[in-house]
Amino acid sequence: MRPADESTTPRPAAAGIDHGDDLAPRAAQGGVRAFAARGVVRWSAAAVVLAVLAYALAAGLPVYWVFLAMSAVISGVLLQSLGVVAGQAGMVSLCQMAFAAIGAWTTAQLNVWGVPGGLYVWLPLAGLAAVPFGLLIGLPALRLRGVHLAIITLGFAATVDIVMAANSFPGVSQGIVVGRPAGLGSDRQYFLFCCGVFALVAVALALVRRTRLGASWRALRESERATAAAGTSVPGAKLSAFAVSAFIAGLSGALLAGQLAMVVSRNFDPGQSLVAYAVAIMAGAHLAEGALIGGALGVVVAELLRRFDVPQQWANVVFAVGAVQAMTQGSGMSDGLRAVLHRRRRPRTGSGSPDSAGSAAPADSPAATPSPSAAPSPSSPPPAAPSSSETRAETAGSGRADALRIAGVSVRYGQVVAVNDVALTVPAGEVHGLVGPNGAGKSSLVDAISGFVPAGGGTVEVGGVDVSGLAVHRRARAGLRRTFQQDRVPVGLTVREYLRFAARRPLGDAELADGLAGLAAVAPGDPIAALDVGTRRLLEVAGTLLARPAVAVLDEPAAGLGHSESERLGAWLRQVPARYGTSVLLIEHDLDLVRAACSGVTVLDFGEVIAAGPPAEVFAEPRVQRAYLGQEPTT
Repeated sequence: MRPADESTTPRPAAAGIDHGDDLAPRAAQGGVRAFAARGVVRWSAAAVVLAVLAYALAAGLPVYWVFLAMSAVISGVLLQSLGVVAGQAGMVSLCQMAFAAIGAWTTAQLNVWGVPGGLYVWLPLAGLAAVPFGLLIGLPALRLRGVHLAIITLGFAATVDIVMAANSFPGVSQGIVVGRPAGLGSDRQYFLFCCGVFALVAVALALVRRTRLGASWRALRESERATAAAGTSVPGAKLSAFAVSAFIAGLSGALLAGQLAMVVSRNFDPGQSLVAYAVAIMAGAHLAEGALIGGALGVVVAELLRRFDVPQQWANVVFAVGAVQAMTQGSGMSDGLRAVLHRRRRPRTGSGSPDSAGSAAPADSPAATPSPSAAPSPSSPPPAAPSSSETRAETAGSGRADALRIAGVSVRYGQVVAVNDVALTVPAGEVHGLVGPNGAGKSSLVDAISGFVPAGGGTVEVGGVDVSGLAVHRRARAGLRRTFQQDRVPVGLTVREYLRFAARRPLGDAELADGLAGLAAVAPGDPIAALDVGTRRLLEVAGTLLARPAVAVLDEPAAGLGHSESERLGAWLRQVPARYGTSVLLIEHDLDLVRAACSGVTVLDFGEVIAAGPPAEVFAEPRVQRAYLGQEPTT
């Protein structure tokens, strides 16, 4: 910018898994409270230090440098808007200066009209004026991504610039300047006001970051499909990101109008939107310190170039190189700064954080792994699964509807029939397998069940309710959850944040530890980016089951696991219906795992069901041996 519920009640331990001593959850909760108290103290101390620093800068710097510092803070506010839409949600927006121009225009118009309250009132109104335009430009983002969305947003910025240039800002032709209210008359006072606005925006975004909305933005960055499968509306998440981003950018435009007293269209050149995007990527504007660093760099680099008589266009080259470097490394300056501080602080916080005191225990603790007596050893055969007939008899006797029932589902890709008139039932309280050779249509069937591809006829019922006409996220909310073959867990979240996002409800650390016990040896505070792919896959399973859906479709959860780990996973999956009240449809190539976990199995081949029933009977059928095992039956 140019200066001219129920989650707190742990469920009973499942048979065969040792959940540790009952005192562990209490100790964990005590650690959480202690950690939260220390966090409040640290944030309060940081706020006091920053307030003192801002006052010292305002009082000690010459007026010219105060003006430059003010410009850096206002630019930081603009960069925080990019931190939402680009840094967190992962969408390209090259029209932030257009939103700022709308905010500045609104402020100038309110000044001309003489609306009482001054900038204290005009500022939020300017932000709100930009929100409808943020929603408008967010509509193409529902279908466009990457360079196509960049072109749309840049075109919007150019359009706003043309309109603003053809119609001067309110008050310019009459020579009416934007006045500052009492208490903000001097640049030193206004600098402190700008710092206060920056701090309020930073705190608000930090609070939103802890909510499901903030988690949905970061999940959206990694995978729209996984975000929808977790029960979050992808259009809603995108539009909310653009709306919040436009509001913050509108605030920065209003602050600029108050700083300059009179603004013109040149202050909001569309090219500056590209520069702001590059600075946001380079500095890591999704964090408050990154936005402040980016704003300071913009002012300092421009001032250095001016003093050395270097054309200002070279600043764009500097920021472009920095952005490329940040994208190559996968992190900005603020991420690197936090990583350094975290490494230095770790030795002092070893036993005090909830992550170490609390939740998931280390890999060798009883709470993190199945007890030796319960977990099957690699050399021992897997436990026998309950028979399908027994499970169906119990289900019929209880009067419960089938967890999942599909009938007549077909999927076509042009003239290719991937799934043809498939019927499948997962009774309540059962783990049911879906197997077949590569290309049999399993993935297409799962996509049709979950709503990612249209099913050519047929019905999908969850708990006796037809969900065939529902969108993906609404099917998830109706009790149909799924995982994916590829790693789609958002790396920008911690384990705790992801599990709460996936479960769609608040979860205490004790319940998080209970949900992870026997599945993944991680702590709730661990960053997902530090976990290996196999652990992330198991974490996705945990998040899906903690939502306690009617049925969970697990797509090859054992991929990448060793034989012994696969055996333990099979034993763990058998306990899922009793532990979570969730039935499971397991898609898997590991037949030993299917035998160990499933009481019933359905076999697909060329998009059609060729066998269904108990695993021992199904795998002995000649058609299955020919199609799936690639061998002729023995006589």
